[in-house]
Amino acid sequence: MSTNVYSIRIDDRVRRMMDEMNDVNWQVEIRQSVERMVREKKKQKLLAEAKELWEDQIPNKIGAAEMIREDRDAR
Repeated sequence: MSTNVYSIRIDDRVRRMMDEMNDVNWQVEIRQSVERMVREKKKQKLLAEAKELWEDQIPNKIGAAEMIREDRDAR
């Protein structure tokens, strides 16, 4: 797995608070947080695309029973 460096700027006050928390591995915590957010955003995008495709597949907004009734009446 190759990795890349992504730098961010944080407020000095936040950095000092982070430094006081020696028991937290910030590199791991931040990486996991970013990965979770990326997965969630990707899932939302895929679901939106799937919903759009699904809506395009529906010929009209009437229900199946109504479509069958129309077909029978047309005979």
